[in-house]
Amino acid sequence: MADISWMARVGARLLTNGYAILPIAPGTKKPGQFARAVWHDYPQWNRHATRATTEFEVATWSTWPGCGVGVVGGAVAALDIDIAEDGELALRIERLARERLGDTPALRIGKPPKRLLVYRTTEPFAGIRRAPLEMLCLGQQFVAYADHPDTGQPYAWPDEGLADLDIESLPAIDAAQAATFIEEALAFIPPEMRPKSLAANGANGAGQPCLPSHSQAGTLAAIRSALAWLPNTDLDYDSWMRIGMALKGALGDQGAPLFDEWSAQAAKNDPAYTAKSWASFKPERIGAGTIYHLAMERGWQPEPELMLDGSLSADTGAHPAAGLIARLAQPKSPPPKATPGFALTIPDGLVGDLARYMIDTARRPQPLLAVGASLCALGTLMGRRYRTESNLRSNLYVVGIADSGSGKNHAREVVNEVFFEAGLAHHLGGNKIASGAGLLTALHRQPAILFQIDEFGMFLAAAADRKRSPRHITEILDNMTELYTAAAGIFLGAEYANRDGSNERRDIVQPCLCVYGTTTPLHFWGALQGANVVDGSLARFLILPSDEDYPDENLTAGLRQAPCALIEGLQRVAAGGGRLAGNLTGRTAGSETAVDPMVVPMSDDARTRFSALSIDITAELRAAAGTPYTSILARVAENAAKLALIVAVGRDPHAPSIRIEDAVWAINFVRHHARRTIEAVERHVADTETEANVKRLREIIRKAGAGGITKSEITRASQWIRARDRDDILLTLIESGDVTTAMRETGGRRAMIFQVAR
Repeated sequence: MADISWMARVGARLLTNGYAILPIAPGTKKPGQFARAVWHDYPQWNRHATRATTEFEVATWSTWPGCGVGVVGGAVAALDIDIAEDGELALRIERLARERLGDTPALRIGKPPKRLLVYRTTEPFAGIRRAPLEMLCLGQQFVAYADHPDTGQPYAWPDEGLADLDIESLPAIDAAQAATFIEEALAFIPPEMRPKSLAANGANGAGQPCLPSHSQAGTLAAIRSALAWLPNTDLDYDSWMRIGMALKGALGDQGAPLFDEWSAQAAKNDPAYTAKSWASFKPERIGAGTIYHLAMERGWQPEPELMLDGSLSADTGAHPAAGLIARLAQPKSPPPKATPGFALTIPDGLVGDLARYMIDTARRPQPLLAVGASLCALGTLMGRRYRTESNLRSNLYVVGIADSGSGKNHAREVVNEVFFEAGLAHHLGGNKIASGAGLLTALHRQPAILFQIDEFGMFLAAAADRKRSPRHITEILDNMTELYTAAAGIFLGAEYANRDGSNERRDIVQPCLCVYGTTTPLHFWGALQGANVVDGSLARFLILPSDEDYPDENLTAGLRQAPCALIEGLQRVAAGGGRLAGNLTGRTAGSETAVDPMVVPMSDDARTRFSALSIDITAELRAAAGTPYTSILARVAENAAKLALIVAVGRDPHAPSIRIEDAVWAINFVRHHARRTIEAVERHVADTETEANVKRLREIIRKAGAGGITKSEITRASQWIRARDRDDILLTLIESGDVTTAMRETGGRRAMIFQVAR
């Protein structure tokens, strides 16, 4: 049972018993969402307070690792007795609750002596907070089943848990009963156990503030400075409300982020309730003076340059706190940069010559796939012969994506032909890789080798499936991942128990493995899971999706003969530009022959451009921290440098140099397709079948465009989904804001249509 989440164990039973539930991120008390192999906050969890949880949702959440279960307030209310210092007092409050509100069988213990009692409500009501007591209800939630973040032990239900109790079996209470009980119980709480108060003479909304000469309005810099002297260490409810009202009076809606931040200092903070309370505040007389007065009583002395009165404007120059205000106004996590316009250009030199030959001879030309295949082909031939100043090599993994019948196989066929014609067929691996050991055997035989794999999506599905695929298949992807980073060093072979002649460890010096795969979108994205994104497996591939699945046919395509100049150029690259001495130089995988690649210099302009890229990528990585996309961003500069190296060598194998044109082309190419990959991952990659169905249905609606799609059209396009699941998915997409609905005339009558909102 250790590997089965709490949601999988009890979620369906709680649903049957009538409770609205939601997922809790492991190790926390907060609602969470699991996507791309990472847990995230669940900002829209409040929607579960207004509707019943669906079976589809529970089935989805049950597949999330470590998923705990929270119960949404509204139909139920929970008395939270947050007393840690005095077990006798906590028990006394519990007994009083059973006397006044009913002898509920639902008692939950998290970290003793704290405890929580659950009741049914006659009508949902707003929660009541009088720390250390709180009645959780509408718009709030509590953890029912999970491991406590402090103790590491499961929450305990000493009598009966909610999974065994129908909601109708709980005692019913109303708002008046809850409020009366809280006031009575507070009388038992000694003053030293009650939260601190910010009460001050004349500092409330009805009194005179300390600074009567100032208006209600304040400045963001001054308010933030003063608020630092008013920490929210689980303050009482009235003080919390007073600060919130004063903030809104001082700053208007500009103060909302500051109130959120200040409220979050308290352990009992509920972001949803905080936001709801802020929206309800309508201050008339209370404002900046209250906050300044309370802070001065506690020792705050405003800096002379701070402007306190927000109704005034500075007479000269910029406001002294303008820099701080500007920083506060910035979002904590800047949104990703919009994808700039990108137009594919064919580079010059051998990369361009080979790509144009593929395009000219194709029945259905695919320029992007032709460039990808050419880069892999040249990268293989120059493997172990050339390197960048930072010791990067030309090993590449590229995947070309296009629908069946779109001409995606043509580039692979051309590479095979020209390699054979140039006498370079020994650099070609087989059409399939049967095992991880088979991959290493081929690479040991030929350390610079190209595998061109058709139906790459099916191959990836097997290699990435660690649950169902045999080890010799999953080892292929493991070895590919390790070989990618070993190109400048030594790949150490496996050790065997019997080291006879056939089982000797076989090391590979500076291996250059290149992979060019072709696949359909459905097979490729369906093969991936979130773990492949997070662990960096996907980041090592350049993903090149065709912009035109069915280009116009080239009716003149037929028999082909590679130009002599192209064949000779490939031979020069494979020979290292003619600079290598000796017939055996770099020919074997072991250390018995020297491997001394030529260092390809970079112009100052190109070096400056790559330095700027490094700064940009660092900023994007920081902005993307905590997301699964950092591994993709982290490989952008490396892949761009490799492409620039290949283009430079293809232009001049004898004396190559990476020019500014090479740098700009490679950086634009890699950045564009990295962004497209991130967008595609968000749209397609799923960890579970249910998540995959959600994304497929959303993609069906997205492809319909601005005109939208009707329910019957969605049904025809998604017949693999059960009708009930389809309805649940559509409801989820609408509630999340991903999909909107509208009406349009269809066949003389009005019909509802669905459109993707963003």
